[in-house]
Amino acid sequence: MNKIVKIGVAGLAIAILFWGIGQLPINEWISAFEGVLKGLGVMAPILYFCVYIISCIALLPGSALTLLAGAIWGVVKGTILVSVSSVAGATVACLIGRYFAREKVEKQMEKFPKFKAVADSLGEGGLKLVTLVRLSPAFPFNLLNYMMGVTRVKLKDYVLGSWIGMFPGTVMYVYLGAASKEVLAAQGSGGKTPQEWALLVVGLAATIAVTVVITRKAKATLKTLENNENSD
Repeated sequence: MNKIVKIGVAGLAIAILFWGIGQLPINEWISAFEGVLKGLGVMAPILYFCVYIISCIALLPGSALTLLAGAIWGVVKGTILVSVSSVAGATVACLIGRYFAREKVEKQMEKFPKFKAVADSLGEGGLKLVTLVRLSPAFPFNLLNYMMGVTRVKLKDYVLGSWIGMFPGTVMYVYLGAASKEVLAAQGSGGKTPQEWALLVVGLAATIAVTVVITRKAKATLKTLENNENSD
């Protein structure tokens, strides 16, 4: 029964989200930004890449940029662009934390005892742990970039683990951005058929569901590791 309620709540949340999107002049905003990007040609993805890296360094949330990529470039191209940009930004922030801001970052780490519990293990089980930590919603993405820098994790494990761990969330947000644009386009063109709406909603719901399941499993695994560390 609980599962049915949760599915119903999730469906209602998606419907409210799409309704809210329709109440804002987002279509005009996206169209205006898209026009600017088209004028830049091949420089547009490069500009996006640079802006994403700056947002990671400045501890700004990247969700809006990820949604925008889905709305402008679609699911496939948007996912590729966001993956490359977010991993690059996360890597730059990690290197800054490791070589230029270690003291400050170590002070910030005091506020996250859960991260400290697994931080010492990152040198050995680096790839697996980085992936799990990235999948867990318990750690803030941008601050985590810097905190990883002061651990013993190898850079190659950090980069690959970050890419794997961030990928489900990237796909979810990009899909949501692309779906939002589809909703807005449908409003302006007279609407979609029921079958098209069904595919759109089912696709989005499936993407969110997969992301939630993966995230929960990662959180449970991290909890086990944390308990093991505390018991040693």
